[in-house]
Amino acid sequence: MEKSRVDIAVDKFKSGYNCAQAVVCTYCDLLGLDEETAFAMSEAFGTGIARMQETCGSVCGMIMLAGLLNSDKNLKEPKTKIKSLTLGKELADKFKEMNTTVRCKELKSVGMDRPPIRSCDGCVHDSAEIIEKYLLKKYFE
Repeated sequence: MEKSRVDIAVDKFKSGYNCAQAVVCTYCDLLGLDEETAFAMSEAFGTGIARMQETCGSVCGMIMLAGLLNSDKNLKEPKTKIKSLTLGKELADKFKEMNTTVRCKELKSVGMDRPPIRSCDGCVHDSAEIIEKYLLKKYFE
């Protein structure tokens, strides 16, 4: 069994990785992906997908990992697409249960007259916890 990597994900974020990169790069090795590729593929997902403040980048990172884990990689006749979509939504729903929303703008309270719901490093923390508890639990039980 692996030791929890939640703190590693948060440290990656604090050291300059964006929220999506911090999540994807923390767990990519368990799914056969090198960190440089993981870093590059998740780069444009930070700050709510390309700084649009839509879906939180850490949530996008969870969903990328779900596809990487679940896909049959069959380019001509994929049989895992619906299962991957369902798994991604389940992970996002877990995040939403913890934080009331998956939208970056709402999490950070941009343009709203209230304090933020969750900090960015807190979102990375929550996503990493969800990954370990639900997606990659066989590694972290």
